[in-house]
This record gives sequence, structure tokens and C-alpha cells, in this order.
Amino acid sequence: MTQMFCFQCQETMRNTGCNARKGMCGKPADVARLQDLLIYLLKGISFWGTRGRNMGVHDDETDLFVAQALFSTITNANFDADRFIEIIKKAIELRDSLRHRSQARCSELHGNECSDSGPDWAGWHPENYEIETLLAKANTVGVMDDPTLDPDVRSLRELIIYGLKGMAAYADHAYLAGGQDESVLAFMQEALEATTNNQLGVNELIAMVQKTGEFGVKSMALLDKANTSRYGHPEPTNVNLGVVPGPGILVSGHDLVDLEELLIQTEGSGINIYTHGEMLPTNAYPELKKYKHLVGNYGGSWWHQGEEFVSFNGPILMTTNCIIPVKEAYQERIFTTGMAGYPGLPHIADRQNGGQKDFSEIIALAKTLPGPEELETGTIPIGFAHNTVLSVADKVIDAVKAGAISRFVVMGGCDGRHKTRQYFTDVALALPEDTIILTAGCAKYRYNKLGLGEIAGIPRVLDAGQCNDSYSLVLIAQALANAFDVSVNDLPLSFDLAWYEQKAVIVLLSLLSLGVKKIRLGPTLPAFLSPNVAEIIINAYDLKPIETPEIDIEAMMAGA
Repeated sequence: MTQMFCFQCQETMRNTGCNARKGMCGKPADVARLQDLLIYLLKGISFWGTRGRNMGVHDDETDLFVAQALFSTITNANFDADRFIEIIKKAIELRDSLRHRSQARCSELHGNECSDSGPDWAGWHPENYEIETLLAKANTVGVMDDPTLDPDVRSLRELIIYGLKGMAAYADHAYLAGGQDESVLAFMQEALEATTNNQLGVNELIAMVQKTGEFGVKSMALLDKANTSRYGHPEPTNVNLGVVPGPGILVSGHDLVDLEELLIQTEGSGINIYTHGEMLPTNAYPELKKYKHLVGNYGGSWWHQGEEFVSFNGPILMTTNCIIPVKEAYQERIFTTGMAGYPGLPHIADRQNGGQKDFSEIIALAKTLPGPEELETGTIPIGFAHNTVLSVADKVIDAVKAGAISRFVVMGGCDGRHKTRQYFTDVALALPEDTIILTAGCAKYRYNKLGLGEIAGIPRVLDAGQCNDSYSLVLIAQALANAFDVSVNDLPLSFDLAWYEQKAVIVLLSLLSLGVKKIRLGPTLPAFLSPNVAEIIINAYDLKPIETPEIDIEAMMAGA
């Protein structure tokens, strides 16, 4: 049976790489290899895309497809081999169309100067789409399948690709919500093509890493604008953690448009809608919270779903990652949509132009099932994105000047199963009571229910939202720096970040591109960083692997 190699997430085996028949995430080897093949084909699209764009040849469908296909390969998004085969078919179709149009345009402009062939990855076509044929090719195009490649070049190429995967997720969400920026989609192809260029060495690829971070900021700004234009700015909200009588549907993942359409289609039906995991922040958007049957958040972060989905009793909608291997106890009532997928589960088809997705199957099932079992009670405060925090900036600044707030600690990023992630809970508990935690992403579940209190009416945990809402934290930091007339690195501000998957990678690259230094990162440094590349980044940006809570808190409070 085909083996795999994958080291794109934090929980990769022994922090070196999953190289067996199944990854630590549960991804089977055939799916891992099909993802390798898809990335390979996206490089082929990008080869023709970058050349065609210079001659005025490109199309919106192909540009968006590249982003969506990258998104499908993010950790815990899609485990379904059949879905990947369909995406691969589409990739070959779009690549060949782009190739033919680009060659025709080139001939039109330059006569016979245009070659009818390209690199193998830009022109390969299977005789059929049987999985054995695809896997045979996939077994030659994976991360480690070129033993002659310089390990530092490989490391930087993979760092770029993983950053692009995170960027693609944000760009796709932005486009679905009505935000568009052709330059972001064009850059994805530019960067993918660069990872195939053997003329680019370490220095040139480091420059591309920096540029990837810059476009990461641009993609997060695009999504922020799309979400807030459509749903209003998040506002401080106490979210219910308990349950209410009646049947329910649980929505997990990240997609706001899916939630909106489900809310519209269930209004007045007697069905309650609950959020889970990274959907928690949606409860703070005015145009979503106006639906009275959006009744609260159920459970915690993504890796608890094996237990929480069982006790929910009703249908579950997975809009994006993170989905984990599905248990028999709830497999008859879980659905996927968008770029999420899992073998054997019903998949809600994409909306047609101007229409909505059809959630009638989920709604009908919900009406036949009991309501959720209660896991906890109480509320937690959310909705402290940039608009809210900057509206009370004078209050925050006064608290800093008065000594009531000694330091801000950004503890964003991802949660995960690793036992060492207890570190982040321990840090939150041990931080001095005059510190404020700024957070975004599911890492917050390590400390958002600890009841850490307030400072001068300001919650000590300010939750800006999803992982992409780390952009809010950047805006807040920049506003504070302007107010105190110092650089961000000179603020009483420390970064102590948790990472798991590729959206956290683009958040990190975005912060580095903005010149933020002294970021602590854990539980481990990425396995895809070669020793030399890790040293380059550590030295250039003063990036710090986490140590113990005691050591790190002492250093952060001292500004180190």
C-alpha cells in the first residue's frame, strides 16, 4: 500500500514527518499522495498562469480554483479520495485550457518563438483517472521525492507553499463573502511557480517568504473588509455556553456565509443553531446575532469533537477544517460542505451564482432528532476585534499610563491535542493580574473559560475572533504604537503563539513581514524548517521557541 510523507502540521510524527499508511491527523496515505499530486498540478497551472497573465491571458475561474484547491489540502479539511480525484480532473482541465490559450497568445505576439511543450509538471496528462494511475504519478512528485534537492531550498519552498495554503483559505472566505482582490490570487500563482524554479536559491526564496507574508496581510485585510461589510463589525457579546430546549444544528469550521444561509433557511422552524470551535466568533456579528435562533456555542476546540458531536445529538455541519476521523456514534448525522470532505458523508453542493446552498436535508434531519445534552453553563465574552478595541483606545491607553495594565500578551493561533499545549493554559493562569491577553483563533479555548477577570472594566482576555482575525490584533498593536509614538516592537507587547496548521503559518509570516520580533512559537518549531532555515529565521526575526511558562513569563514581562 502507498506510504505517505507529510510534515505540514505541528503534530506530525516525532516532529519529523508522518511516513506510514496514515498520518497523525488520520489522513490516509492515498489521500496524502493525491494532495501531493494536486499541489504538483497547481504548480503547472501557475507556470502557465504567470506567463499567460503577462500577455493578458487569465480567467477568474482558474484563479479562484487555485486558491480553493490549495485550501482543500489544509490539515483536517478533506479526507475524501474521490473528492480529490474530481479536483485533480478539474485542475488538469483548467491547466490545459490555460496552456493552450497562453501558447496561442504567445504565437500571436511572437510567431514561432513559443514552445509547444513545458516542464513535465506543466503538461503531464494521465491516460485515465483510475486511482492507481494517479497514485503512480503522485509517488514521484511528493515533498521528499527528489533526493537531489538542497534541503534548505526544499524547506523554503515548503514554507512558501504552506503559507499559501493558509492565504488561500482566507482568500476563499473573502470571495464567498463578496471581497475580491485579483492581486492576491495572482500572487499565489507567482509564488507557486517560484517553488519550481531551480534558479532560485536560499536568498531569493527568503525574499519570496517575505513577500508571502506581505500578501498574507493583504488577504487577511481583504477578509476582514468582506466580513465586516456584510455582517457589521463584531461587538462585545456574552455568548451562551448552555443549551435551550428544542432540536439543534451544530455548525463547525470557519465559513460565515454558510452559517448565514443556514440561519435564513431555519428561521421560524423551531430549530436552534449552535456554533462550535472557530465558529464561536460569529456570535458577535450584528447581522448574524440578530437571528434569535442562533442560541450560543457548544463545546470547545476542534479536537474535542469526537466527544462533543456525540452528545450534541443533532446534525453537524462542517463548513471547513477541522474535521477529525468520524465516529460511528454520529456518522449518520454529520455533513460536509465547501472544501471540507470525508468519505461516506453527504456533501452539500456549492451554491449556484446568486443562490444559496440547499440545507434542506440537514434541516429535515434536525426535526427528527432530540436536542443536545448540556456540557456546561454560563457565558464567555467575545467580540473584541479592532473596531471595538480602537473605539475605547483612550481608555486602554490611560490604563497603561496609569500602570493598571503592565503588558499585553498576544496568545493567538491554534489549539491541538499535544499534551504540551497545557503550557498555554499555564501561561494564562500565571501571568500577572495587570496583563491583558489578546487572542484570536482556537488557541483561546486553552484559557477563554478560566474567568481571569477584568482591568478597569476591560476583560483580561480580549477575543478578536477566528485565526484570520489576527489581522485585528495587528491593527490594535499598530494603533497603540502610534499612540505612544514608538514601534510595535517597543510596546509593552509580547507574542506567545500556538500553531497547528497552515493558517497559523500565514499568520506567522504576516507578522514577520511587518517586522514584528521576539515572537514565541510552540509547542514545537515546524518540522519543515531545516536546521539552517530555522537558524536564519530565528536570527533575522529573533523568533523564540517556547520554553517553560515560568521562564517565558519572566522574559516577556522584562520585554525580552
